Amino acid sequence: MAYLLAVDDERDIVELISRFAEHEGHTVDTAGNGKEAVRLSGENDYDLIILDIMMPEMDGFTACKEIRKRKQTPVIMLSALGAEYDKLMGFELGIDDYVVKPFSPRELMARVKAVLARNASGRPKEEIVIQGIRLDTLSHEVFVDGIRTELTAKEYDLLVYLMENKGIALTRENILNAVWGYDYFGDERTVDWQIKLLRGKLGPYRRCIVTLRGTGYRFDEKA
Repeated sequence: MAYLLAVDDERDIVELISRFAEHEGHTVDTAGNGKEAVRLSGENDYDLIILDIMMPEMDGFTACKEIRKRKQTPVIMLSALGAEYDKLMGFELGIDDYVVKPFSPRELMARVKAVLARNASGRPKEEIVIQGIRLDTLSHEVFVDGIRTELTAKEYDLLVYLMENKGIALTRENILNAVWGYDYFGDERTVDWQIKLLRGKLGPYRRCIVTLRGTGYRFDEKA
């Protein structure tokens, strides 16, 4: 289990995060502002920091910059605004994920789990295997029930993102930003079209890509 730092000036939020994280078996320290977060991150080796943006004394962006001068601890940012600027600024600082308030504690814990898994080693996994789908990240090949399946570059990137974030509800905006990039100005229907094409190449495992009505998609290994 992991050693986490939860930072937010709203006491109810850090207590909520702590309660759910400890239920998952994690150890949690808390801080109420950016300065305190920078100090604690210097004194302790955290596996992940959950960091709010809007805080007194030092905001989350500044705190993240200060922390990253000394350590590359994974960071999930909390944004009350959900503004495009927050997301762009956060990812330019090298954060690992963001969650918009109000958030589901269970979704946050799923994202914590995903970020910890991605950062468990210094290099990405060479293989991702879920049910009969095997994704080779070195050769960029995909096998369905042992048979090599031809995917376009975008279909491959989309499948990697979905499988790496299995069990997490992903909005169309999440997917667009992660797979197409933050400078992409296309329609969110692009995601639906690519999902349709990808499903057509996954055979019986097309059901693993679950549509979340009005939201987006989730890769469900139990589907």
